[in-house]
Amino acid sequence: MTATFHHWGATYEWAWFFSMLIGILVIALPLMLAVAMIIYAERKIWAAIALRRGPNVVGPWGLLQSFADGLKVFLKETIIPTSANKGLFLIAPIVTFTVALIVWAVVPFQPGVVLADVNVGLLYVLAASSLGVYGVIVAGWASNSKYPFFSALRAAAQMVSYEVSIGFVLICVVLYAGTFNLSAIVVRQTGFGLGVVNAFAFNLLLFPMWVVFFISSMAETFRTPFDLVEAESELVAGHQTEYSSMAFALFWLGEYANVLLMCALNAILFWGGWLPPVNWAPLYLIPGIIWLFIKMSLFFFMFGWVKATVPRYRYDQLMRLGWKIFLPLSLIFVVLVSGWLMLTRYGGPAA
Repeated sequence: MTATFHHWGATYEWAWFFSMLIGILVIALPLMLAVAMIIYAERKIWAAIALRRGPNVVGPWGLLQSFADGLKVFLKETIIPTSANKGLFLIAPIVTFTVALIVWAVVPFQPGVVLADVNVGLLYVLAASSLGVYGVIVAGWASNSKYPFFSALRAAAQMVSYEVSIGFVLICVVLYAGTFNLSAIVVRQTGFGLGVVNAFAFNLLLFPMWVVFFISSMAETFRTPFDLVEAESELVAGHQTEYSSMAFALFWLGEYANVLLMCALNAILFWGGWLPPVNWAPLYLIPGIIWLFIKMSLFFFMFGWVKATVPRYRYDQLMRLGWKIFLPLSLIFVVLVSGWLMLTRYGGPAA
């Protein structure tokens, strides 16, 4: 695209700027539309599991319910508590929303369809996604209220606890793939399972790590049963308690954008990304982005299923799972994976 703008007479700098701007909008605008629709889809999933109808009045089959909710929030007044730190209070939701968007810059949708195909894409995802907790912490502190403040403390502890195990899980993936580039990781999964299945998870050493990653991704996005940050029975709405109008909506947009990101990472890192499930030539006629969206939809359904059926953990249970189960388990599998690769891929230890 840069070459096209340059051919039309723009300088290289402006051509690059316009191409990047268009690329960002092509990702960000559909993502915002997807957030609206997955909120509707999740409410339908919850309703079906609870034998209810869910949204069904606004628009055909209730499809416009999320847009009606968005309009209602947009028209409401932004109320800032008198004792709050006004600057930080307003910056916090912007930080949460912005960080949720910038991570998508390195997510590959199919071969060559990625905004920034950098060699350290996985490290970028890990670093950028970890910044999201700052929005929660700042919101909790700036609100000058005890419920948001306790929520911020919980968020910080929860993010640190599960990011450690996620880091070791990603080490296992990188050891098998031999690269931090997300596109290359997807390509390495071609025919990985018995020469037929396009998935790292089709492996006795990596399947348990996918289970750990899937559960940890729910903890990272504060989803049930790990929603102690927003526990309404204890902390009202957590760090969002004092927020209203679009500031409140930005938190929700950021949260669901992160949920979609985790669904995409589950598909890309363990289940072949844009590749079809099996390495069969006719399946490659379907565009890779369709396969990726199908896999993301499946993982999102699993997220909604868990939220509708699994009760919330106590805080001590949440910490115990992260530190006493996931951390030792992921460490053990780093040793097993590296040892197995040394014996099979590299011919054993050097003489």
